[in-house]
Amino acid sequence: MKSLLFILVITLYFSSCGSREEKISSPTVVTKDTISDFFRVTSFLKGQIFEIKNGGTTPFRKTISNNKVDSSWVKMESMDSLFFEFLNPLIDSANLKATFVENKFLDQTVNAFTFSYDPIDISKNDFAFKRWDVYVDPDNQKVKRIYLIKKINENTQLQLTWQADKWCKIITINTSNNKTAVSKEETITWKYE
Repeated sequence: MKSLLFILVITLYFSSCGSREEKISSPTVVTKDTISDFFRVTSFLKGQIFEIKNGGTTPFRKTISNNKVDSSWVKMESMDSLFFEFLNPLIDSANLKATFVENKFLDQTVNAFTFSYDPIDISKNDFAFKRWDVYVDPDNQKVKRIYLIKKINENTQLQLTWQADKWCKIITINTSNNKTAVSKEETITWKYE
């Protein structure tokens, strides 16, 4: 009963908040009479990017590639292109209900309600995003983190860990000769603690 009440509170919370650019929606309560709406990850990320661009703080990027570390400030005009791969294709319920399933559970190890999205049939799934997770703080019902896996091509995969309102990490993984290795890791920080 508490779980059902929590999901209802999350639904009401997310339906009443959002950035000035786009409305952010949340998962809704699933009963035998209703169909769940997926969390609109793309809308959430666009809202976060909008807040970064208008937050008055210049993000800092640290890149590790080929055992070399580089760092730079991120220009605001390059923010959209920096995150382009994670905004396309659109992740919302309208285009994914037939091919992905949503699982919800309280993960006490990370102190978050976790919404996981996995393909129903991985062999027939040609959607670029292979899976994603949304972590919601059980105390304040806000999104804590989003994790995405996107297949770019047969040999390249991107992973995004987005820590809401703070930082994100983009990892590029390449496969060659049946060996998988991280080829690049970028951390972008916009809230300095």
